[in-house]
Amino acid sequence: MLVRDAMSTVVLTIGPTHTLRQAARLMSARRVGAAVVLDEDSSGLGILTERDILNSLAHGQNPDTETACGHTTTDVVFAAPSWTLEEAASAMSHGGFRHLIVLDGNGPVGIVSVRDIIRRWAPARQNVPA
Repeated sequence: MLVRDAMSTVVLTIGPTHTLRQAARLMSARRVGAAVVLDEDSSGLGILTERDILNSLAHGQNPDTETACGHTTTDVVFAAPSWTLEEAASAMSHGGFRHLIVLDGNGPVGIVSVRDIIRRWAPARQNVPA
């Protein structure tokens, strides 16, 4: 099974100046755990996850003044739609993260999460004889 079969095509894209509260509201409204941060002036694509927001709050930072750029991961591992789910799971396990931005050409076409992979693997594993 391939990443394209499991990825979510709902890609929330925000800018680096979005506050963490704005990002959290958008992520909640779209029921996603990560947002792609597009910074055309510098690093290009990054990712802001629910964990990044949680860590900021745990450090007592104000979600109304903290911006995405201060909490975005810019050293991102990208997946291709043609990767196997095993390749995606391996990259996540090796890197210690739960989301991969899926690139096709020059732009993001999806995000695959650990949850997406589990949803695809679980039914297939249930049909395997013991």
